[in-house]
Amino acid sequence: MPQQFPFSAVVGSDDMALALVLTTISPSVGGVLVRGEKGTAKSTMVRALASVLPPIEVVAGDRFSSDPREANPISPDGPFAANADTETRPVRLVELPVGATEDRVLGSLHLEKALSSGVAEYEPGLLARAHRGILYVDEVNLLHDHLVDLLLDAAAMGRSTVERDGVSVEHAARFVLVGTMNPEEGELRPQLLDRFGLTVEVAAPRDPGLRVDVVRRRIAFETDPVAFAASYAEDERALTDRIQSAQKLVDQVVLGDAALLKIAEICAAFDVDGMRADIVTARAAIAHAAWHGRTSVGRDDIRAAARLSLPHRRRRNPFDAPGIDEDLLDQLLGDFPPDDPDGPDGSDDPDGPDGSDGSDGPGSPDGPEAADGPEAPDGPEAPDATSSDATPPATESYDATGPGDATSSDPTPPATDSYDATGPGGATGPGGAEQVARASQPYRPKLFTVSGTGAGENGRRSRAITESGRRIGATRASDQGGSIHLTETIRAAAPHQFGRGRRAGAMRFRGDDLRVATKEGHESNLILFCVDASGSMAAKKRMEQVKTAILSLLLDAYQRRDKVGLVTFRGGEADLVLPPTHSVDIAASRLEELPAGGRTPLAEGLLKAAEVLRLEKIRDPRRRPLLVTVTDGRATYGPDAVPRSRQVAAYVAAQGIASLVIDCEVGRFRMGLADALAGDLQAEYVPLGEVSAGALTTVVRGSLANRSEGAA
Repeated sequence: MPQQFPFSAVVGSDDMALALVLTTISPSVGGVLVRGEKGTAKSTMVRALASVLPPIEVVAGDRFSSDPREANPISPDGPFAANADTETRPVRLVELPVGATEDRVLGSLHLEKALSSGVAEYEPGLLARAHRGILYVDEVNLLHDHLVDLLLDAAAMGRSTVERDGVSVEHAARFVLVGTMNPEEGELRPQLLDRFGLTVEVAAPRDPGLRVDVVRRRIAFETDPVAFAASYAEDERALTDRIQSAQKLVDQVVLGDAALLKIAEICAAFDVDGMRADIVTARAAIAHAAWHGRTSVGRDDIRAAARLSLPHRRRRNPFDAPGIDEDLLDQLLGDFPPDDPDGPDGSDDPDGPDGSDGSDGPGSPDGPEAADGPEAPDGPEAPDATSSDATPPATESYDATGPGDATSSDPTPPATDSYDATGPGGATGPGGAEQVARASQPYRPKLFTVSGTGAGENGRRSRAITESGRRIGATRASDQGGSIHLTETIRAAAPHQFGRGRRAGAMRFRGDDLRVATKEGHESNLILFCVDASGSMAAKKRMEQVKTAILSLLLDAYQRRDKVGLVTFRGGEADLVLPPTHSVDIAASRLEELPAGGRTPLAEGLLKAAEVLRLEKIRDPRRRPLLVTVTDGRATYGPDAVPRSRQVAAYVAAQGIASLVIDCEVGRFRMGLADALAGDLQAEYVPLGEVSAGALTTVVRGSLANRSEGAA
């Protein structure tokens, strides 16, 4: 077995180490979600955790790792005698691949025994193997939603019930669920995010000294893994002993009424939804007290628990950055009684046996808690970096300097939507400065889909042949798999029974009789936004409406599990601002910072979009694209700008790309250029004001009201 990097040798991940330790001390905390950029040792630390956990005692020969101390363990291999043999084994780390099937997770009928012996026997899945251990899902944000729901339900209930394939089984499934993810590849839905007990944001250290230490340790480990692990063996044993002591002590920790009231006040002040935050914070505070050898919950325990259990529960939509205002947290804690100074070591130090403040983790090189993670000024997770209440950096907005600003002394009237009102220089404000408008509250947009029937990844947008959905037919079985269509399989075999020698008894089947169900559901798509950011779009009200519409469509794409990309064109060129990704958070942030100004290179924008879609088709051929062009249709850059843009639009249409044109032209007198562009692109045409689903409802209601008044 390959040598594992030591848990105590990981540098700069104190909060993550603490969260992992707390949930192993008290699995009822509910698991840990680790969010962070690539290359931050997320997987390394999770895989190293199992090696520092105390071994467990199980009933010998039981496939479900039953605890011999339980009176009536839930195990299909039971019941067990009171004096059943036992054995001790290490805690298992079970990894769940992103592409795992539901059968692999839950378990299913033992196919070999069913075919050879005619016995319906249950074959345990990953949940059974992970019982009393760690279930690790790398890139959990890419796991299918129904599997994430299944895992979280099992973790919350502590058992798994299987009713499928003629098998009815229930077994215990108490495990520590750990998920890691890179937010750049997409977010978890807020409902699923809330189901994780604790969450941690990790980032690479910015201190050059720490970075040097990381590189030095990694090189030393790769050069001689055995010697490197041996150098940390004493630290690993000390950590194991401390975890074991905390696991024994956790049931003795007292959560007083004052501490419970303070937890409730903190959760209410941070405006979290539901009661899960209060419960998880209380459990984590108890585990933290046990970790520090205390038998009562104090201020530091509550603070450490709140920092890990509340940030992800403050999100109201996918564009809210997770975080917590630690200054507010300290104000709420106020002069709450400190932790009990009379710990098991008999010292008067309220910060615990190692002199720390109780907020950092065990992963530092100088022992279990050598550095104070949350207060280190150069650390990767300083309070101001993740606080959702922090004041955003000042930006140059149209309101501050534009001619339409109510506080401006410039008597010039507001800019209109006339042709290139900003002038040949393309500047959108005094002195030629670029201006940035902000989006307002997003709304529910109309559903825009790709026509026809695709065969892409499961999603919620366009019609497609998928692995789930309603059954519409059957096809001959292939290596692609699928659920068996029993009726069609029998129908395919029936005409051949006489030729196969059947006179009575069971039907005779062959491999080519097998049919699998064809199901129609919905797929996810690639939504590529091609946004006009030229001077003709720079009027504050117009750009605000444009960004709000795009933000609303991004929110819709997030809910429908689409990939998104962003191309902008302004001045004399087009830029790929965001390559296709599952992270709508990043798309929203890039959109927020998008300036406007300059001429309108419409042809360049469409060419860039076509090139992006061409490359993406090579990378992800099953995912059908939808090109959303947001413009007023003007083309002002270069000679023959208008004829060239029409030629490029016809070229894009010839590629068979499904398109949507959102017309941003407003005002009483319209030129209709975006409508003409939609014709060249063979695209659906939608005025900006009709992107909202509510806009169509309002029009219909108004029409019905007018008709009723006329009848009266």
